[in-house]
Amino acid sequence: MTRSMVLLLSLITFGLLITIGLVAQQAPTEAPGGFDTPTLQVENAGTQSSSNGIPEPPGDTFALDQAIFEKREDPSLGLGPVFNATSCVECHQNPVTGGPSQITELRVGHRDNNGNFVNPTVTINGGGTISGRSLINDRAVCPQVQEHVPDSEDIRALRAVLNTLGDGFVEAIDDNTLINIANNQPTLSDGMIKGEAIQVPVLEAPGHTRVGRFGWKDQHASLLSFIADAYLNEMGITSRLKPVDMTSVCKVKADPEDTPDSLGMANIDHFAQFVRGTKVPPRDSTLAATADAQAGQRLFEQVGCSICHVESITTAPVGTAVDGGTFIVPDALANKVIHPFSDFLLHDIGTGDGIVQAGPQDTAEKLRTVPLWGLRMKARFMHDLASLTLEAAIQRHGGEAKHVEHRFRNLTNGEKQQLITFLKSL
Repeated sequence: MTRSMVLLLSLITFGLLITIGLVAQQAPTEAPGGFDTPTLQVENAGTQSSSNGIPEPPGDTFALDQAIFEKREDPSLGLGPVFNATSCVECHQNPVTGGPSQITELRVGHRDNNGNFVNPTVTINGGGTISGRSLINDRAVCPQVQEHVPDSEDIRALRAVLNTLGDGFVEAIDDNTLINIANNQPTLSDGMIKGEAIQVPVLEAPGHTRVGRFGWKDQHASLLSFIADAYLNEMGITSRLKPVDMTSVCKVKADPEDTPDSLGMANIDHFAQFVRGTKVPPRDSTLAATADAQAGQRLFEQVGCSICHVESITTAPVGTAVDGGTFIVPDALANKVIHPFSDFLLHDIGTGDGIVQAGPQDTAEKLRTVPLWGLRMKARFMHDLASLTLEAAIQRHGGEAKHVEHRFRNLTNGEKQQLITFLKSL
């Protein structure tokens, strides 16, 4: 081989290495956004929907996943005995399937002599009891199993239904990304703010934990865990991950009620596949481009709102194993920039509900930072939907955010309106 040929091969090899390196370090891309899962009649469910491009299991389709997400359950299919809704879409439907709603759930409990939160023991109409959870279901399949709030439970709170659109990208955030956000917050806030990241069990990977990010208390870290928990608690349907009902009164189907279909997928698998396939809530690009909205975003950052309501987060690289190794981040969710305007961490801003779920006792007065993407689709705000205007919601912030709320109050009326215009573009 001549010297010139060796040189040529060396240059080619060097070029390939550079190319490989560039591919490996490819810049993150924006996650696709859109309200692209319209809720239609049962026979048309999913036919006009489009996913974020996530690969489907053999034989499955995004339309089928959505149809099962929208399917109405009844007692013969496992609904109840106590429940809040008859389908996932009943609560997740604004403005399309997967979004939030106006519905709230009821949580109660009490403190023991040491000041620690304790779940209630709830007596039902038939004389039995339900215990081990703070949730009180609003509905029942028979009179004997209806729940009521015991007089002994003086902690009582309402919680709004959460958005699930784009949550596949949230699941694909590396734990260290959230931990680093928490660690940086004291420096950004003169020590006033630091979100709490809690490690919670991954139900589908026994023995494994991960940083929680789903639910008002960050009680779940994986979508499959979160969904299985909701399927039991909100609809009363048991699955392989939550195989025992809360009561056997008026129960007509054996546990677990959610069993695999012809594709080998249970309903919880279809639900998770649907949520992972949804796009992120899009912004109102026309309003966002206005001078007032852009000025409002600068004010949002200046007063300190963005310390917790983090604008941009990048998901983990393709092939990253998460959820205890049970889910591999696919290309559709990997290395994507999302704009949730949340840190997905727990904070005490003076509006806590007193409830403890997966975290330690210090989380009783803490709640997950509300993601603000899709905010313009809500008419009521905060965790309990008790704030009827954006300004009222901001003014409820205290605790860690007290100094931020004070800065907001000191803005001129015009500046406040600019900040709110920005929020209305989300």
